[in-house]
Amino acid sequence: MQHEEQLQKLEVELREVTKNKEKLRKNLLELIEYTHMLRVTKSLVKRNVEFEPTYEEFPPLENDSLLDYSCMQRLGAKLGFVSGLINQGKVEAFEKMLWRVCKGYTIVTYAELDESLEDPETGEVIKWYVFLISFWGEQIGYKVKKICDCYHCHIYPYPNTAEERREIQEGLNTRIQDLYTVLHKTEDYLRQVLCKAAESVYSRVVQVKKMKAIYHMLNMCSFDVTNKCLIAEVWCPEADLPELRRALEDGSILRSLFTIITFPFLFAVMFGDFGHGFVMFLFALLLVLNENHPRLKQSQEIWNLATNRLTFLNSFKMKMSVILGIIHMTFGVTLGIFNHLHFRKKFNVYLVSVPELLFMLCIFGYLIFMIIYKWLGYSAATSRVAPSILIEFINMFLFPASATVGLYPGQEHVQRLLLVVTALSVPVLFLGKPLFLLWLHNGRSCFGVSRSGYTLVRKDSEEEVSLLGSQDIEEGNTQMEDGCREVTNEEFNFGEILMTQVIHSIEYCLGCISNTASYLRLWALSLAHAQLSDVLWAMLMRVGLRVDTTYGVLLLLPVIAFFAVLTIFILLVMEGLSAFLHAIRLHWVEFQNKFYVGAGTKFVPFSFNLLSSKFSHDNLA
Repeated sequence: MQHEEQLQKLEVELREVTKNKEKLRKNLLELIEYTHMLRVTKSLVKRNVEFEPTYEEFPPLENDSLLDYSCMQRLGAKLGFVSGLINQGKVEAFEKMLWRVCKGYTIVTYAELDESLEDPETGEVIKWYVFLISFWGEQIGYKVKKICDCYHCHIYPYPNTAEERREIQEGLNTRIQDLYTVLHKTEDYLRQVLCKAAESVYSRVVQVKKMKAIYHMLNMCSFDVTNKCLIAEVWCPEADLPELRRALEDGSILRSLFTIITFPFLFAVMFGDFGHGFVMFLFALLLVLNENHPRLKQSQEIWNLATNRLTFLNSFKMKMSVILGIIHMTFGVTLGIFNHLHFRKKFNVYLVSVPELLFMLCIFGYLIFMIIYKWLGYSAATSRVAPSILIEFINMFLFPASATVGLYPGQEHVQRLLLVVTALSVPVLFLGKPLFLLWLHNGRSCFGVSRSGYTLVRKDSEEEVSLLGSQDIEEGNTQMEDGCREVTNEEFNFGEILMTQVIHSIEYCLGCISNTASYLRLWALSLAHAQLSDVLWAMLMRVGLRVDTTYGVLLLLPVIAFFAVLTIFILLVMEGLSAFLHAIRLHWVEFQNKFYVGAGTKFVPFSFNLLSSKFSHDNLA
C-alpha cells in the first residue's frame, strides 16, 4: 500500500511537470515562428513613414518586385495587413480561396523559409511559407482572417512601424532565452526525479512480480457470488492443516447446482418409494375423506387390475426414459456453451456446440417429437393402426423404396431435411475448430508463451497458444521477439489438434446413441423395483390376508414383520443403492461428458523462487 501511494504521488508529479514542459515548449516554438515571420516580412514591404504624398502618377503594381506602401497610401484607402505562416502543401489552395472570396481586393506575397520548423500543435517537422496579405476595408479583413483560420494558419501581429518591429524583436529574443533556461531546468528536475525513482525500481519490480503471481494463483479459484468468497482445491502441509481449517471455518463448498435438481429426480424415477410412508398416508387420507365422491365410484379405479397393465407401463416407462435422457444430454451440451463463453472461446460455440446441438436435435430430438406426436395423435381406439416409432425411426436412415404409412403428412420431406442438416453438421464438427485454429495461427505474427508479470506454471495447449496470438493482435502487441516464431511453430501442432477433435467428434456422435440407450436403465430399474414390490406383496402380505380370520391375526403378525424386513433390506437398501449408483453414472458419463473435460492441471508448488529475477520491459507490460 505504501509503494502504491508513492507511485501515485510520483505519477501525479511527473504528469504535472511534463504538462508544464509541453506548454513551455509550445510557447517557445510559437516565439521562434514569430521571429522568422518578422525577419522574412521585413523585406516584403517598403514602408517610408516620412513619405509625403504628392499628386503624381504612380507606376503599376505588377512592375514592382516588392510591395511599396507609399503607393498604397496614394490610393487614399485604409490598408490592413495579415501576416503568418502556412503549411507548404496548402499554399495554392489558400491563394485560390482568397481570390474567390475577396474578389481581388487582396494582395498576397509569399516567401519560403530556408529551414523546416516543428509544428507547435502536432510536433511534426514540416516546411513553412511566410505570407503577407494586404487588404482594403474591414469587411475584407474579416473574410481574410476567417480563411486563415480555416486553413490552420499561424497568425502573428504585424508591426506598423520599424520602431515597433525592433521592440517586438528584442522582446522575443529575451523571452526565447528565458524559455530555454526554464526548459533546461525543467529537464534537469525530471532527470533527478526519474533517477531517484530508478534507485528503488528493482525492489519494486520484485514485489510487483510476487503480487501478480499471487493474484495469478487466486485466479485459479472459483468465485462464490452468494457467499462472496473464493473456493479452491489445494495441497496443504499436514502441519498447517489446523490453522488452515480455522481460517476457512466459515467457507462452504458448492458443487453443481443443476445436479442438485436432476439427481433426485432421476433417482425418484428409478426408486419410486421416496417418502413412501408419508405419501401413502396422505393418499389414504384423501381417499377416506372423498369416499363418496362420484368420480371414485366409476370403473377407472380398477385400472391397476387390467390385463395389459404391465405392457402399457413398460412401453410408457421406456419412452419416458428416452425422453428424459435426451433432454438431460441436450441440457449438458447447452451448459458447454456457457463454459465456452466464460473462458472467452466463442469460436467453440459456433464450431463445436452448435453442430453438436444440431446433430442431437435433428436425430434424437426428432425421436422425442415422434413419441409425443404418437401419444397425442392416436387414442386407444386407433392404437392398433398406429405405426411403430422404432420402424419409422429406422426407415428415416434407410430411405425405403416403398412408401410407409407414416405418422403425419409430409414426414418423408421433413426427415430428409433433418438428415441433410445432420450431414452438414458432422464435417463442421470434425474440421471446423482445427481449421479455424490453423488459420488463426498462420494469420498472426507472434504471440509468445509467457504472460506479463509472471512465468506460466504449466505448458499452454495449442488452442491456448493460438488464442494468445489473437489476443495479442487485438491488444496491439505486434512486436516480434527474436526466435519467437520458432517457439510458436514448435508448440502449435495442427495434426495433434485435428486428431483430438476427430476423436472427440467420433466419441460424441457414437456416444449420442450409446448414451441414449444407457438412459434405458431408468426404465429397467423402475420396472425391477415395481416387480419386486409386487412379488413381496403377492408372496407375503396377500397370503397372510387370505388366511382364515380365526388364525389369520396370529399369522399376520410374523408375516408383517418378515415383509418389513425384506422391504427394508431389498427395496430400500439394495434397490436404493442400485438407483444411487446408476444415477451417479448417468450424471458422470452421459451428462457431464457433454460439457466437462476434467483434464486437470499439473501440480506445481507455489514458490517465489520460480519467478524470474531478471527485470525487463515485457515483464511490466
